[in-house]
Amino acid sequence: MECAGRGRGRGSRCIGSATRRCGRCGAVAYCSVSHQVSHWSDHKEECGRFELQMNRVDALNDFPFTFTPEATVGIVKKQESRCSFLSKRGLHRMGMWTCECTCGDSLDCFDYSRLRPVSRMSKCLTSWMDYYQWRCIPLHSPVALLLHWYFKPLMVYHATQLAATGNLIAEITNKLCIHYLGPKKELLQLAVFGELHALFPSVQVHIELVGPAIPESRDGESIDLCSYARCIETDCMCKSSSGNMCWDVCSERTSAVTLKLHKGLYHERYRDIVKDSIPHIVIAPNAGIAAYSSWLPTIELIKELNVPAVFSDYCEEASHLASCCISAITGRPMTIPVYSIESIQAANGRGR
Repeated sequence: MECAGRGRGRGSRCIGSATRRCGRCGAVAYCSVSHQVSHWSDHKEECGRFELQMNRVDALNDFPFTFTPEATVGIVKKQESRCSFLSKRGLHRMGMWTCECTCGDSLDCFDYSRLRPVSRMSKCLTSWMDYYQWRCIPLHSPVALLLHWYFKPLMVYHATQLAATGNLIAEITNKLCIHYLGPKKELLQLAVFGELHALFPSVQVHIELVGPAIPESRDGESIDLCSYARCIETDCMCKSSSGNMCWDVCSERTSAVTLKLHKGLYHERYRDIVKDSIPHIVIAPNAGIAAYSSWLPTIELIKELNVPAVFSDYCEEASHLASCCISAITGRPMTIPVYSIESIQAANGRGR
């Protein structure tokens, strides 16, 4: 940890070794008593909030997967790196796991995840455990590892369910149009969005992905995902030649999931996009709203459109800061609040 105190220069941070944690929250640390005392005027307003967040750390790291301790606490405490973690499982720099560590090469496309076909859902999914049981994915599976670390389709599903529960969008019947903001690593894993075919059966899902990270060469690119991927079992029903399943990118039939890429910021590209695609919901995962001023005109646009939007961020404190920014811009509180771990668990059994 870095010392939270001020450095010698105006506006600079101390670079001293942090050896003293705040005795109340434990979230910040200092190199000396004097820096802790001088920083209290800044820290006192956030200390209580940090304390509540730190009390939930164990719950936030509590997932049902067999690899959870290594993938959460082990990596955070630098007892394990993503590279060594993947190497132990024979996945380092392989397929879709290539971009899950810092030494991975940037690839344009990947093969589909190999998942079993599934039956229709008998109920709404309310937890990670529900999802993996329904999809018949073992909790030790490398597929579970990938989806646990980086599964935006499940976030899309959860955000849509939240909006529907709050009566912010009409009941989804035949088509669902989503404007998805700020994709980065998703661009290397677009095939995973085919899983939305399983999460939204009998619904045509169209996603407009908009963000500055999209390469110029891919601006305007359309992608059709006819279904989720075949499994590797030789005698599985997914190998049927009946012709009513299409596993690869295709253009000859109506796809279950379609994607379109747009380079640029949402407020700059919206008028072009909306000519063909009016959104039911806007979703921005890991948005970093408090960190990037470019969100200001985008949030103002979403307010004018009166379209439900769901944002997520990389930690609870970032979500709190984002909520404050959004409320300040819109002049009203969030309809879907920042969830504490207790409210998520109460609603979802064991959520993320």
